[in-house]
Amino acid sequence: MRTFDLTPFYRSTVGFDRLFSLLDQASGEAAAPGYPPYNIERSGENDYRITVAVSGFSPAELSIVTKENTLTIRGEKAAPEAGGKSEVLYRGIAARAFERAFQLADYVTVKNATLENGLLHVDLVREIPEAKKPRSIPIGTTAPAQPPVIDNDNQKAA
Repeated sequence: MRTFDLTPFYRSTVGFDRLFSLLDQASGEAAAPGYPPYNIERSGENDYRITVAVSGFSPAELSIVTKENTLTIRGEKAAPEAGGKSEVLYRGIAARAFERAFQLADYVTVKNATLENGLLHVDLVREIPEAKKPRSIPIGTTAPAQPPVIDNDNQKAA
């Protein structure tokens, strides 16, 4: 019998708690590149944080866009100036353009984004509207109204 590692299913979804939704999203992630590396953390019942390693990128070279339950983080490094006097003999620090897309669950919105020590932190929160939250219906204890009593004496007189 084979066991399945479900870790890859959690790669690009935030806020989903249903397994079938994760399986649907995983079908498109089979060829996902590994650059740049990232973490998805859950810091509370409705609070999430995506941390992307973007060392070498300035805030002006990064963009964060949300559209229709998709969070897209892009990085595009400015072209190096040709007037530099140094020659790169080995390039081990990746500074290539990238794009990461994350599927967000309903009512998950971006709260904040910060760049600190080469890590881009995107804080997310799930805010369910009051109309969608479960509500308790009070049960009344009053007796139903009594049916009207017909007076038989009036019917005999007629």
